[in-house]
Amino acid sequence: MNFSLTKEQEFVRQMVREFAETDVKPIAAEIDITEEFPMENVKKMARYNMMGIPFSTEFGGAGGNNVSYAMAVEELSRVCGTTGVILSAHTSLCASPIDMFGTQEQKVKYLTPLAKGEKIGAFGLTEPNAGTDASGQQTTAVLDGDNYILNGSKIFITNGGVADTFIVFAMTDKSKGTRGISAFIVEKEFKGFSIGKVEEKLGIRASSTTELVFEDCIVPKENLLGKEGQGFKIAMKTLDGGRIGIAAQALGIAQGALDEAVAYMKERKQFGRSLSKFQGLQWMVADMDVQVEAARQLVYKAAYNKDNKLPYTVEAARAKLFAANTAMDVTTKAVQIFGGYGYTKDYPVERMMRDAKITEIYEGTSQVQKMVIAGSLLK
Repeated sequence: MNFSLTKEQEFVRQMVREFAETDVKPIAAEIDITEEFPMENVKKMARYNMMGIPFSTEFGGAGGNNVSYAMAVEELSRVCGTTGVILSAHTSLCASPIDMFGTQEQKVKYLTPLAKGEKIGAFGLTEPNAGTDASGQQTTAVLDGDNYILNGSKIFITNGGVADTFIVFAMTDKSKGTRGISAFIVEKEFKGFSIGKVEEKLGIRASSTTELVFEDCIVPKENLLGKEGQGFKIAMKTLDGGRIGIAAQALGIAQGALDEAVAYMKERKQFGRSLSKFQGLQWMVADMDVQVEAARQLVYKAAYNKDNKLPYTVEAARAKLFAANTAMDVTTKAVQIFGGYGYTKDYPVERMMRDAKITEIYEGTSQVQKMVIAGSLLK
């Protein structure tokens, strides 16, 4: 068993860390306040080949793997949870299903510009009455000659307001339940497609989270992803990979909060000595460190399994469950270590705590991850 990273993986980590420190961290607090999508940094990420790390160079990718991709999301999230999830949703939820289920023509037309970062991707599954219960889809797709006509709406879509390409799920045969769900590649310019409500959020505030509206939206039948009725399978497989990305985001947020807490303890003095000399606080950061490192091993293992075509559904669920819980716990403890200052916007730990909460909710709540894990044990 080898826990060492390859030279390529070390290079990716160092490159993304330097970018995060020089370009992402300086604007993280500002965009949290303004809710302005960091488009200039996303364009820089494209130039650094970050937008297609795990995809083949044949389709514009960097030719890397999922461990490298997870590390990139981790490093970005260490300073800005928003930037981490922009990359995660783009890569795991839009580009990956095209890579896994798309035809050669679909990969050339859609995966290539996504992997190059020329276009931004998003994923439309959640609906007002179909959150955790993804089988409750109400959006419909009816074949009419050479096109499918989509009607319905999606909510809480990450990258929704800025994406060019969307993976959208709709009912092609309601009588078949989950076997009647199909997946489609939708372009933002398609007639009948529009952006609805823009959400104002507790955390990851500069990510674009919106409603998608389909009113007799015309989608060419060649944009069907996979076959009719395979949509639910495609969605679940996509979310397995997406959970690795969100677990990496949670890991990065937790690591960032731990880094901030340790640095503050070394510089802050009370009762005539550094906070780092107080055993109670020493034990807090020791616990935080163990949680973060344990989360890292779970995240990297899930990514490793995906790279090596080993089962990763349960591994991804374990990683997301533990990393999300870790992010919430570690950021809360970091705020406590900072005391009153931690509750203000003078320091980043309050933002990290707000960003951490969503990792317990999206791409399958923590309770759903427990269902996946328990189901594998009790089958």
